[in-house]
Amino acid sequence: MRKMTILIFVISGLILSACSAGEEAADTETPTDIEQFVHEYSTGTFENVSASITSNELIVTYTNNKEEIYELPADKFFLSIAPFEEVTHPCFDHSLTGCQGEMVNESFAVEIIDSEGDMIVNETMETMDNGFIDLWLPRNDDYEVKISYEDKTAEQTLSTYEGDGTCVTTMQLL
Repeated sequence: MRKMTILIFVISGLILSACSAGEEAADTETPTDIEQFVHEYSTGTFENVSASITSNELIVTYTNNKEEIYELPADKFFLSIAPFEEVTHPCFDHSLTGCQGEMVNESFAVEIIDSEGDMIVNETMETMDNGFIDLWLPRNDDYEVKISYEDKTAEQTLSTYEGDGTCVTTMQLL
């Protein structure tokens, strides 16, 4: 009987410690790959959480107003571009879970050249379900961005300095 009591006590202790360790991990969990974490918010469907991104932070807000803030990489800047033909919205800090662009799941030729004249991006990219193209660019530079769709093009100079916007909704295809 004594062995059974000890066994139950040990098993109960293991279960309780496993449960509390899991709760603690959930409360203090930090993403190991912030770019993947941002991508999940950008492409996912969320009902109980909103996420926005500034030049330096990912801000996740839950319906109970609990907020979690994650630092972005020191060498990379997140930029989300919604090319458009007719409809846009004003935006500065991108809402990963709320912003909606006009051109959903469309392919675009994207060219990005840095201030030294080096081609940083030269590829065909597709907008996601939210109508945006997400990019991670080197920080602290100015870029010439050219986006083409069929026979239309949009060009704009964008920068990746602290305090710059992460949401670009001003690139109208003409």
